[in-house]
Amino acid sequence: MPGGRRRALGQHFLRDAGIARAIVDLVAPTPADLVVEIGPGHGALTGELARRAGHVLALEVDRVLIERVRAAFPTVEIATADARGWNWAALERPPSGRALVVGNLPYSVGTAILTALVAAPRAIDAMALMLQREVAERVAAAPGGKAYGSLSVHVQLHWQVELALRVPADAFRPPPKVESAVLRLTPLGAPRVELPDERRFEAVVRAAFAQRRKTLANALAAGLGLPVGTTREAATLAGVDPGRRAETLHIQEFAEIARRL
Repeated sequence: MPGGRRRALGQHFLRDAGIARAIVDLVAPTPADLVVEIGPGHGALTGELARRAGHVLALEVDRVLIERVRAAFPTVEIATADARGWNWAALERPPSGRALVVGNLPYSVGTAILTALVAAPRAIDAMALMLQREVAERVAAAPGGKAYGSLSVHVQLHWQVELALRVPADAFRPPPKVESAVLRLTPLGAPRVELPDERRFEAVVRAAFAQRRKTLANALAAGLGLPVGTTREAATLAGVDPGRRAETLHIQEFAEIARRL
């Protein structure tokens, strides 16, 4: 059962110590810091974190892996928990340190975990997250390319995103069939644009990208259930050509359209 669960999650365990050090270097933990590790696996990152951070809390759902980590790293606190449902906003910083998050995220639930994490920009000081390379590239993408989409906008609204490392398949056991990449994320002091209604903004962004081949006005009309005349007028009033495609719009332009709608 545990092995089946690991396969179902698409987990590939990091075995390259040099890459583990490089990932931990991205957040540079100190003895004053708390680090939450998502999915310690066989402990490649856990050992490096335990040597450098004041307190390491590992989240794991697999009982076999929990016992292995507990035996190998007795100073690490372990919680039997799914990172997708963890209350990240309630994470408490140490009195004089930072709250950091590090993880090699399972491919199948990586986006779901990332979505939960980025909803807590006031609780987390920095993150180093390994994801499938294509997902990482989407998160970090700038407007104008095929990788840029609703996930890019959603994360970048509150976070500075850097695609920091590319990780080859042979760094894992078993080797995955795809490449991985590591993102460094740091929260912005304030959202990139002030939003009176963030849910409305998110709805507009999702609708715009839901049918990428359509013009902006047509995609918004279809996605939001509005007359195309209304979405065309809203885009025009926002200073955006309604004939553009969603992938060309910056966050500020989406925000202006959301305000007009």
